[in-house]
Amino acid sequence: MGSMDSTSAGRTAAARDRDEEGRARSARPRDGLGRPLPYGEEGVPRQPEGVVRRPEESVSEAQRLLDEGKPFHAHEVFEDAWKSGPEEERELWRGLAQMAVGLTHAARGNVTGGARLLRRGAVAAEEWAAGGEVRPHGIDLPSVIAWARKLAAEVERGEGVPVDAGARAPRLRGAA
Repeated sequence: MGSMDSTSAGRTAAARDRDEEGRARSARPRDGLGRPLPYGEEGVPRQPEGVVRRPEESVSEAQRLLDEGKPFHAHEVFEDAWKSGPEEERELWRGLAQMAVGLTHAARGNVTGGARLLRRGAVAAEEWAAGGEVRPHGIDLPSVIAWARKLAAEVERGEGVPVDAGARAPRLRGAA
């Protein structure tokens, strides 16, 4: 087996990108749909991880990113809310994160992954809402769930795949 140096083999395990805590974390730039770009290319600024926001701020920030066609980045906002929020809301935020990732996959042209994650997120949000709350933090959950199911069906039929993420973004607080 020949030896490879980092110039011929790309980044080696020894040169793996790490965050401040030493965890492996790719420093490669990413495009608006979260796809890694080659080192040195200009990418979209990443969402900072681990940000604790008030729920209403999470909804507003996620909506801004969705409207900009950046559902991957919106998913990171929902994931922060899921990880930092109260235990009783984790399934709500997890479901919203899954729907955002489903939109990401649909925008990348991944029919199976997009439809599956849109539906999985819709089920998680619906199960959470079964507890009685349908407008948590101003989110119009019935409309968002219906949006996810409708888009999943369209994606499976091949309608508009890949989808335009910004044009097909949900209205988290209902019609504008």
